[in-house]
Amino acid sequence: MRSFRLSAVPTGLVLALGLLLSGCANNPKDVTAGWTPEKIYTEARDEANSGAWDKAIGYYDKLEGRAAGTVLAQQAQIDKAYAQYKTGDKIQAIATLDRFIRLHPASPALDYAIYLKGLVNFNDNLGLFAFLTRQDLSERDQMAAKESFEAFKELTTRFPDSKYTPEARQRMMYIVNALASYEVHVARYYASRGAHVAAVNRAQQAISEYQGVPAVEEALAILIGSYDALGMTDLRDDAKRVLEKNFPRSDYLTVGGVKKSSPWWRLW
Repeated sequence: MRSFRLSAVPTGLVLALGLLLSGCANNPKDVTAGWTPEKIYTEARDEANSGAWDKAIGYYDKLEGRAAGTVLAQQAQIDKAYAQYKTGDKIQAIATLDRFIRLHPASPALDYAIYLKGLVNFNDNLGLFAFLTRQDLSERDQMAAKESFEAFKELTTRFPDSKYTPEARQRMMYIVNALASYEVHVARYYASRGAHVAAVNRAQQAISEYQGVPAVEEALAILIGSYDALGMTDLRDDAKRVLEKNFPRSDYLTVGGVKKSSPWWRLW
């Protein structure tokens, strides 16, 4: 009987075949391969509605490629940005929205895209009271708040009749009040420790950058107290006149309707 022997296979070829087979085994099957764009979108929305944001993002990515150039692909891009926002991936959400705004300047959803861009950077914990217990509001928080404000401002300017504009205006007011209150909080901190030059600088910043907000009242009071402590009586009196004119019933001017016998600005 004639014997049969396998010929030797080069080691390199064996390794290559092994890697190829391993790659095939680890490459998951695309379950959307035979789906219509409409079915992919339906599945994406179902996942989003159930809170499975990461799965929804995967479907939206598929849909953007599968239905490129269609209105459905635009909708997928907008919905993907919202899903990214819900997962906390603000950087990717902003990048997705910036791409949408750049590629679809005439889209009927442009006002929503700009609104969502503002919402992504908006921080509910930036409020008038929440951050005042903190020693510092990071530069990152302030930058995000300012970028949020700019997006809402763009929305209200370009789309004054948009259904998202009233809420955007409210959020703008919230941001301005929060940032102004923080500046006053810092100014008060400096003044209480005798760092009156620093207190003056922060109070002036609050007054110049955030005009017309309630925090300006205390900013003026801090200015007066710090100017007095520094011996700058002319500037002190100027600030006092501004306070009296803009806040004639201010608690910093009277206590129970009666003028204080001692200088009222000596709060510290």
